[in-house]
Amino acid sequence: MEFANKEYLFLLLLLIPYLIWYLLYRKKSEPTIRMSDTFAFRYAPKSWKVWLMPLQLVLRMLAFTMVVIVLARPQTRNWWKDKTIEGIDIMLAMDVSTSMLAEDLKPNRLEAAKQVAAEFISGRPNDNIGLSIFAGEAFTQCPMTTDHASLLGLLQNVRTDIAQRGLIEDGTAIGMGLANSVSRLKDSKSKSKVVILLTDGSNNRGDISPMTAAEIAKSLGIRVYTVGVGSNKVAPYPMPVAGGVQYVNIPVEIDNETLRGIAAATDGDFYRATNTKELNQIYKEIDQLEKSKLNVKQYSKKYDMFQPFALVAVLALLLELFLRITVFRRIP
Repeated sequence: MEFANKEYLFLLLLLIPYLIWYLLYRKKSEPTIRMSDTFAFRYAPKSWKVWLMPLQLVLRMLAFTMVVIVLARPQTRNWWKDKTIEGIDIMLAMDVSTSMLAEDLKPNRLEAAKQVAAEFISGRPNDNIGLSIFAGEAFTQCPMTTDHASLLGLLQNVRTDIAQRGLIEDGTAIGMGLANSVSRLKDSKSKSKVVILLTDGSNNRGDISPMTAAEIAKSLGIRVYTVGVGSNKVAPYPMPVAGGVQYVNIPVEIDNETLRGIAAATDGDFYRATNTKELNQIYKEIDQLEKSKLNVKQYSKKYDMFQPFALVAVLALLLELFLRITVFRRIP
């Protein structure tokens, strides 16, 4: 704690002359009564009121001290703090092609993937996590950050029909999605660098093959965990028709061999998720990854904290006034 107006603290020196006056001269100013003989009262015990008389002095001095502290404006101090925490650097590479609208996972593949990814992010508050999305092309939705509130907001903004509406070229460019994530991790100083790549198809777009991207990841010490999402044979897909939606069964064409090869080349693992429960379990397994140290700067802003001192001053004054007019009331 620090004070914005330290000079007001010198007022506390006034307590010294007040205390001296109270001890030496106050009794001379109190009313007295003459008696012919005080022998009968010499050994009389003092009542509890006499013993508590100094309480008024204590309350006055306490109130005065608290008022001076309020005038000095006590504040918490601004500080920067370097803190070492445990964490890893992770990029989530998520397929957003139109086939991710299939509803073999509920409510559909992409929404299920977003929900499970959000739980994964929330469970790793110390990690640097970023998000890249890909269909026929890839781009970074959110660079790696420890500001997970912003990351979760950007994750939720990923629309299930982004490729369907032509905002991104449709298709499945697994190599491009992986390469985009690797480019975000290449300058990382973390001991553990990980890409979690989720897709429901096979590579059919892009200028970089999946295995080429995997070799680049391997050379940079990046592990890749691949997740193939979708049922084993066919999946219901909502096909827009005039006046509504018609569901058709589309074949599930996940290139398991390529995904397994990417994971093997980078010392990662390959997983298959045919439903939301399995997908959630996969992310829980990945959650057991080793951790490494990160340096995080924390900043704290100062604010006034006079309120407790003001409250004590008011209570002390009220109590002293109450005792003066009740317990310690004098006549005259």
